[in-house]
Amino acid sequence: MTAPRVVQRQCPLCEAHCGIRVAVIDLPTPTVQRIDGDPDDVLSHGYICPKATALTSLYEDPDRLRTPMKRVGDEFVPIGWDEAYAEIGRRMRELRRRHGRDAVGLYQGNPTAHSTAPLAIEVFKRVLRSRNVFSAASLDQFPQYLASTLMFGDHFVLPIADVDRTDHLLVLGANPAVSNGSITTMPDARGRLRAIRERGGRVVVVDPRRTETARLATEHVSIRPGGDPYLLLAMLHVILRDGLDRAPDRVAGLDEIRALVAGHPPTSAEAATGIEAEAIERMAREFATAPSAVAYGRLGVCHHQTGSVTHWLINVLNAVTGNLDRPGGSMFPSPPVDIGQLLRLLWGPSAYDKYRSRGADLPSLVGELPTATMADEITRPGARQVRGLVVLAGNPVVSAPDGRAVEAAMRQLDLLVCVDLYLSETARLADFVLPPVSQLERSELDIIFPSLSVRNNVRYSPRAIEPPPASQEDWDIVQALTAELIGPGPVRRVLRALVRRFTAERVISALMFTGPRGPLRRGRRGLTAARVRRTPGGVDLGPLVPHLREILRTPDRRVQLAPRLLLDTAKDMGAATVDHGLDLQLIGRRHLRSNNSWLNRIPAMGKGKRRCTVLLHPDDAEARGVHDGDLVVVRSSVGVVELPVEVSDEMRPGVVSIPHGWGGDVGASVNTLTDSALVDGLSGNAAVNATWVSVAAAPVPAS
Repeated sequence: MTAPRVVQRQCPLCEAHCGIRVAVIDLPTPTVQRIDGDPDDVLSHGYICPKATALTSLYEDPDRLRTPMKRVGDEFVPIGWDEAYAEIGRRMRELRRRHGRDAVGLYQGNPTAHSTAPLAIEVFKRVLRSRNVFSAASLDQFPQYLASTLMFGDHFVLPIADVDRTDHLLVLGANPAVSNGSITTMPDARGRLRAIRERGGRVVVVDPRRTETARLATEHVSIRPGGDPYLLLAMLHVILRDGLDRAPDRVAGLDEIRALVAGHPPTSAEAATGIEAEAIERMAREFATAPSAVAYGRLGVCHHQTGSVTHWLINVLNAVTGNLDRPGGSMFPSPPVDIGQLLRLLWGPSAYDKYRSRGADLPSLVGELPTATMADEITRPGARQVRGLVVLAGNPVVSAPDGRAVEAAMRQLDLLVCVDLYLSETARLADFVLPPVSQLERSELDIIFPSLSVRNNVRYSPRAIEPPPASQEDWDIVQALTAELIGPGPVRRVLRALVRRFTAERVISALMFTGPRGPLRRGRRGLTAARVRRTPGGVDLGPLVPHLREILRTPDRRVQLAPRLLLDTAKDMGAATVDHGLDLQLIGRRHLRSNNSWLNRIPAMGKGKRRCTVLLHPDDAEARGVHDGDLVVVRSSVGVVELPVEVSDEMRPGVVSIPHGWGGDVGASVNTLTDSALVDGLSGNAAVNATWVSVAAAPVPAS
């Protein structure tokens, strides 16, 4: 038997990008023999989660699309690439000619960030010039973007928790033991969390559910959903009242923060948080007096109507205690490509509220409207109405709030183009589906996640399997769509040729050469793309170092602790409103085997215990007369689903959990229940964890 060829690369299915070794037998046909962790990887050191093995199933999956598809009536038929591009281009240009440049919009799913496609997408957006641009960022990270824009002067100056050196990690609304980090990329998060405790540090998890991370923590603090900003205000009150602050000199607005938190003693936070005042006092002192500490928040706090205020207060807590831009605190990577600078060159400074959605009157952020408004922007008549949409690696019918309304809106479009590996719930509605190659059939040098990692690094993923000759990568597809937007004509033919000439490898090589670590700035010692491609496992660029002063983009080069917009919102923040017709609050959850909506369809990922369940506290189950495994009806103000119940004391009483990303024939979509009208009003981020529901036993079918 022929010995397998082993390729060292990364798994691109989530932010961790863990290093893997792919053993391939090339004859008679390319076959993946096995995938295991790469001990040479400079960030993951051999760790992988079960998702990495799904890459084999994705490559082999007979349901994965391998040729472009065109809708003809109710059927999809194969179509050639050139023919598909020509027809899509003609229809896009016609819509824009008849209805204006905003008539064609764009939705970008988060898998695009796990490839080189974002660079091509930025060019596509530049040529499209539409105000109707949406992405998954407004479903999970706009509050962090807004906080960074107002505090640091740029949305991509994003603080990262230095977990490998901290003495005290405070986790709010995040579950890194499952996600392996998000906007703090940390492969083998479980090992990193254990290391904090082994060196005598503390891990404190604040969450309504006793999550996988909470089980590894020193302490789990059960909080009412939406209580996080009140907890943070009370902790800041204690720290500033007792003189425990160590804010650096380069901050502005500390007096305004003192005035704000003076009216928020721990006793005032008990009702909103469900946490006793004495516990809040202790948490504040332990955080402030630790040798180093960092507060880290993610999706659980993004998904609330107070998401922007909460992420701002997390940054304020880190700054006020002297833990901003210092080892063991909240730091900023030094990547080989400055993505923030690249975006500023393309679009100018990070823009907020440059224009607004027509119906809900929500602000744009970094050139995008909130996805929660997308269905309305499609169905609402008038100027700027979306009549055509390009969906890149996204499934908004499942991932956006009020999925039924999104589906109905998609059916109204004059043109829907999906770039997708599968006929997802969204792609099934499309006029054209353009499938890229599978992840193992493409090569890429990651320039996105070095900007979000807990350690400075850069890594290259060579393709493990040569794709079929007629196939195309995400980069090729987006470039071709950009060329079609430009259209026919002699001048445009030249521009189209130029667009197609810029391959991903050429562009990234140039960006690294001119980047902060490249030869243009560092001479012969500079880091080149060629060197990274020659180094299996990547190049370790060392621990994070303090350098916020160099990357601040505020006018006075100081951290703005008290931006007026956030300060005024916090002053007016009242208790969360309750729909008294519904008595349980819905939160999401994630499993190590799942990530985006399409991954749940892979048989290898669906093995074992059923995971699309309603997680319910025993007291709530008893009050409703339901037992573990029973089918229950979950009802919100906008929708209804039926799912089996899983009774567990890991849930806080009064809170229910359904995982995100399920739908179709493999489970119920939680976004059947979520309301697109519930948003963080400052950023427009969907507030899906603000959903109130009822749970009751499902009716017994008549015999």
